[in-house]
Amino acid sequence: MRLKKLILLLVTTFSLSALFSQESSISGKISHNSKVLPYANIYLKSTKIGIASDENGFYELKNIEKGNYILVISSVGFKTKMIKITIGESQKLIRNISLEEDNSLDEIVISGTLRPVSKTNSPVPVEVYSKSFFKKNPTPSIFESMQNVNGVRPQLNCNVCNTGDIHINGLEGPYTFVLIDGMPIVSGLSTVYGLTGIPQALIERVEVVKGPASTLYGSEAVGGIINIITKKPSNSPALATDVYTSSWGEVNTDIGLRYKLSKKTQGLLGINYFNYQNRIDNNNDGFTDLTLQNRISLFNKINIERKSNKVFTIAGRYVYEDRWGGEMDWEKKFRGTDIKYGESIYTNRWETFGTYQLPTSENINFQFSANGHYQDSYYGTDAYNAEQLIAFGQFVYNKQIHKKHDLLLGLAYRYTFYDDNTFATIDKNGIQNKPSITHLPGIFLQDEIHLNRQNKLLIGARWDYNSLHGSIFSPRVNYKWNSTNNSDIIRFSFGNGFRVANVFTEDHAALTGAREVEFDGALKPETSWNTNINYVKKINTENTFITLDASIFYTHFNNRILPDYETDSNKIIYANLDGFSVSKGISLNTDITFTNGLSVNLGATLMDVSITKNNVKTRQLLTESFSGVWSISYKFNNQFTIDYTGNLYGPMRLPLLGENDVRDEYSPWYSVQNIQLTKKFNNKWEIYGGVKNLLNFTPPANSINSADNPFDVGVDTEANPELAFDPSYVYASNQGTRAFIGLRYTIF
Repeated sequence: MRLKKLILLLVTTFSLSALFSQESSISGKISHNSKVLPYANIYLKSTKIGIASDENGFYELKNIEKGNYILVISSVGFKTKMIKITIGESQKLIRNISLEEDNSLDEIVISGTLRPVSKTNSPVPVEVYSKSFFKKNPTPSIFESMQNVNGVRPQLNCNVCNTGDIHINGLEGPYTFVLIDGMPIVSGLSTVYGLTGIPQALIERVEVVKGPASTLYGSEAVGGIINIITKKPSNSPALATDVYTSSWGEVNTDIGLRYKLSKKTQGLLGINYFNYQNRIDNNNDGFTDLTLQNRISLFNKINIERKSNKVFTIAGRYVYEDRWGGEMDWEKKFRGTDIKYGESIYTNRWETFGTYQLPTSENINFQFSANGHYQDSYYGTDAYNAEQLIAFGQFVYNKQIHKKHDLLLGLAYRYTFYDDNTFATIDKNGIQNKPSITHLPGIFLQDEIHLNRQNKLLIGARWDYNSLHGSIFSPRVNYKWNSTNNSDIIRFSFGNGFRVANVFTEDHAALTGAREVEFDGALKPETSWNTNINYVKKINTENTFITLDASIFYTHFNNRILPDYETDSNKIIYANLDGFSVSKGISLNTDITFTNGLSVNLGATLMDVSITKNNVKTRQLLTESFSGVWSISYKFNNQFTIDYTGNLYGPMRLPLLGENDVRDEYSPWYSVQNIQLTKKFNNKWEIYGGVKNLLNFTPPANSINSADNPFDVGVDTEANPELAFDPSYVYASNQGTRAFIGLRYTIF
């Protein structure tokens, strides 16, 4: 009897214990407009409890302890919803939740029209790449980050010092205008040397406009613009850090810090430090495969709140870099000598820019920028010391008239000072130094006409007066049609570009190697006419969001300035083209986002860039006829993300040293592919790692011609040009496969 009572007591005790130990749960269905929404993300904030809704929109969060929580529900294409939840012991809550569509996927852009407008409404096609896009393949500079953007290729210009520029649709780097927050910062001398050191922890997004934008941005925006938009202090995390290293010994550190100077003054401080000091020569040519670098960049942006809520921001950046490449046993004591060949470049650079909205009833902004770039360099025994100062300011007046006209009027002025130790800044007598000073005042007018809900016309014109070359007129016409639901958009653009070239600031090949530089006559400004047709198609289903973006482009150049490597193998001859040059092609971008966590971005560009002289058409050097890019990402429910990125390039015609040069005339088809795995912890910590250049592609080992005799000792290069030292045969990095690992820590 006692045994039965004991057993009954134990059963009762365990039953009650099990009953009271039951933990709570939350369940329900996720929907949109009464339709179930599968694969939405549901989690309790600041916990590890989360799940995705199933194919019927059902979810259930289990094993929840008693307490107060915030339930977060998110899905691609819908507004994230947060709900306060109080749950008791052994409670089963049912919460059916409806999500609303999120139009914020239609990003706000400014690059096409100089004023904020949604990407869909912009009459100018603008491509937008968010910070999350660049995180899929982390790099130490914005220069390398552009390698996965369709139609954009970072081009290395030298096998020794690895400097480069950014090509858009086959046009060289000097035709690409790089802006920071809409201000002309990276141009001229910094086209080659100023693209690094922008702290990526501060980048909000990058906007790309392909084709001439001279009407708004002046004479250097011929091939297109890349506008780097930095974060606003008010919207930035309190602290954002990103540190990574690679198996090659590269170390990159990005830090972003938000601070307050007063109740109305907020600041954003950014620091980037990159260091690489590992001498590697895997191709056994006696030269470093990757240039050694030591670089620090400091960025500061201040936003001042005003009673009128008008804008006042000011920012500044300082960059110092010491880079060198050359023979493996080169030391700094050999700098400028013929003992060991090395290319050593010291760069000091400062920048400042900002926007001040005038305290008037009308919308008038004053925008300004200034920068100084100082370079102390040796290319073997050749010294190149240069100084460049640029000051820019403009007033922009925006006025809407009768709801159909958005007028934009601007007055601009640009001052450029450039001096170096080459014959480019020597007077006509060849005796005294004569720095180049250019004044460029200008005026531009733009009218965006809203014909009706489906048709929009933009007409613009710009007039500049170059103190060296006279008047410059740049007209522009853009037309946009959209369907009633914006699922189909057609854009047409037509305009011209104008550019004054400075060979030594823009073309690294003029300085490196053994070739002699020669100018055939005075260089006249280049002019171009461009047309572009763009079609965008959006297809949205319950589980998939698809965007197709196709463009046809055509650019015709007169007076184009191109380096001639082929007339004389011992020279680089610069002259205005006696003929014309054409860049034409077609590109296609596809973005596919699935609600189950999979996203796919594919892009391809097919183009023909040619030069016609004396009725003979030739293909432009160092220009691919085909390029493709891709980014495939999948986010698992456990906060793991896998990213597979890559690019594919068709053959390029390469500069050779005459008929007897043993190197191939064309580069092979090649692809650089990367894979990355990311794990996120508690919205603060994030660790990532992977492998770059999975296929281990590198150019041929003999890319540097006569690497064993860099000073051409005992060689008659006039009689035997194919024996000359030449590092200009370059189309891709010599950096092979390497692993990398990184850590991000963010405080909001």
